Amino acid sequence: MPQLLLPDFMSITFGLVTYLVGEAINNRVGLLRRFNIPDPVTGGLLFALGFWALHELGVVEVSFDTHTRDLLLLIFFTGIGLNARIADLMRGGKPLGILIVITSGLLLLQNVIGGLGAWIAGLPMGMGVVLGSTSLLGGHGTIIAWSPELTERGLTIAPEIGIAMATLGLVVASVIGGPLGRMLIESRGLTSSEPAEVNSVGLSDTAPAPEPITRNGLMRTLLVIFICVILGYAVQRAVLSVGLTLPLFVPCLLVGMVVGNVMPFIPFVKPVSHTAALSLVSEFALGVFLAVSLMALQLWALAGMAGTLVAVLAVQTVLALAVAYFVAFRFLGRDYQAAVMTAGYASFVLGATPTAIATMTAVTKRYGPCQTAFIVLPLVSALFVDIANALVTQGFLNLWTP
Repeated sequence: MPQLLLPDFMSITFGLVTYLVGEAINNRVGLLRRFNIPDPVTGGLLFALGFWALHELGVVEVSFDTHTRDLLLLIFFTGIGLNARIADLMRGGKPLGILIVITSGLLLLQNVIGGLGAWIAGLPMGMGVVLGSTSLLGGHGTIIAWSPELTERGLTIAPEIGIAMATLGLVVASVIGGPLGRMLIESRGLTSSEPAEVNSVGLSDTAPAPEPITRNGLMRTLLVIFICVILGYAVQRAVLSVGLTLPLFVPCLLVGMVVGNVMPFIPFVKPVSHTAALSLVSEFALGVFLAVSLMALQLWALAGMAGTLVAVLAVQTVLALAVAYFVAFRFLGRDYQAAVMTAGYASFVLGATPTAIATMTAVTKRYGPCQTAFIVLPLVSALFVDIANALVTQGFLNLWTP
């Protein structure tokens, strides 16, 4: 079959088309809009299905160079950091602790379900982590990182099944959080208690921006973001030099927090936090990142183990929704902030942090701002999940494999 690798610039161009197609569809299909399905999710899944059809018909296998896509993720998380006030961080301490505790239990349950699925399907019990937290909470990056270890333990099919499971989890995660958020907010009449200001990500669908987006404001915002990303690179290199591993988006997020809180005290420097320009840049970066990520999914990789993957993921999805609805929402306080976090959390535990942020963006654009949610979930992912998931994965592998 002919193979077509689209270069970096073409990938981003396709991402823009994908995003705009998704927005056009959502604007015309009321059901998608009512259930807060993000625009890049609609467009990304549509294009992924189209590329799958081309593959199945034997026309061409399309893949993408995604280097610039990954840079957009750094821009996005830097923008989140710039909007983080000290007060937001103080309020986020309790929800952060709650979600860390809940996620600790969920990690174990996902692997128990994965192990049962592997046993029923006649697979080695060590495949439980592949059908569980390593692929779902961990995502593509984690399963790829663990592939050498899994292969050495005799689980030679683990990388392919893990990538397929992570792919399917990302698809499901993209569509379950928005409806959950809508149900929690509308059934209880919840409203945002925060000032009616510019959202952390994206401009509100219901309220106009309090200030115009000017050329100078946009250029100044981009300059601040770029400086923060450069500083984030420097921080990561310093951390690596002492033997610690930290995903690059984490230092970018933390540098953004520091810069965002210091800028108001610097003479003759106008802050960029909570401006329409920053919200627009953040939405652009997240939207194109997610659009490219979803349209680049190689859905044909799911074919070989489709039955087992779908069955296991169905149970994992029920678990994720149950934990989000009955546990996370309750212990987070059952208020508007809890509803937004719960919607994002349901997407996060099956997919990835950007998927959760896109879900919360769609919810807050419709129902009102919730600044703390956009800080807490990335911190749960950055400061806890990778470490805890690695420990749990290693423990289950030691238990189930030689």
